[in-house]
Amino acid sequence: MTRIAFIGLGNMGGGMAANQAKAGHEVSAFDLSAAALQRAVAAGCTAAATAGEAVEGADVVITMLPAGAHVRAVYANDVLPRAKAGALLIDCSTIDVESARAVAAQAVAAGFRFADAPVSGGAAGAEAGTLAFMVGCVEADFADIEPVLEPMARAVIRAGDHGAGQAAKICNNMVLGVSMIAVSEAFALAEKLGLAPDKFFEIASKSSGQCWSLTSYSPWPGLVETAPSNRDYEGGFATTMMLKDLKLAQDAAAKAGASTPMGAQAEALYALFDRLGAGGKDFSAILQLLRGEAP
Repeated sequence: MTRIAFIGLGNMGGGMAANQAKAGHEVSAFDLSAAALQRAVAAGCTAAATAGEAVEGADVVITMLPAGAHVRAVYANDVLPRAKAGALLIDCSTIDVESARAVAAQAVAAGFRFADAPVSGGAAGAEAGTLAFMVGCVEADFADIEPVLEPMARAVIRAGDHGAGQAAKICNNMVLGVSMIAVSEAFALAEKLGLAPDKFFEIASKSSGQCWSLTSYSPWPGLVETAPSNRDYEGGFATTMMLKDLKLAQDAAAKAGASTPMGAQAEALYALFDRLGAGGKDFSAILQLLRGEAP
């Protein structure tokens, strides 16, 4: 049995920690939210009073935190000082590449193996254990990292060295944000042209417009059973989180000198949607803005 410390039990981390417990591992979990911690305990984890307490004695430390600043702080204050020698450290947060590489350098200097391993698949994938992991690590470490992630995953792919996982996630989510806007625009236009949404969906899903944002996560209610659009856009991947990822992409593009005009437009639209009060809604609710509806 592997002892795993899991820090960060939000919409994503809660389901991920539960799947580690379901796989038979001893999971010591911590979150600042008492309610999130209670849900983890109900799923088979053991509650820790602090992040540092969770880390002590763990074979593997997994973190799932909101932003780079949180990752830097938790590793500096709790993980690196208190993790046992030889522990494997895996950060599954979506953060900036610079922070990922900085934390990796600190971990390696302290004698630990480290991976940045952000995920794709949303809260439903976290609960079902069907996430896709994009891993940035030393090649020799991947053989030990992959089996740790498998209870939470449908795919585990090494993207490259430290920071490459974050680079892959930022690029992937820029595609997702842009494609969701395009799909939502198409639904709004189809409606104005008198084309029934279900007929547009049937045709586009079998034509060149087919994409994940259309067929797996349709923003129009009633077309994809598991999509947040069927739950009044509750749950799923919040607009604030999509906006965060698009900002990361734009910051990275500016530093790298890359041209990402569609990514910039997507960031601007989601920023507007967030300011209108839709930050807590799933990002596919951008359809409401494009149809002229209040969030």
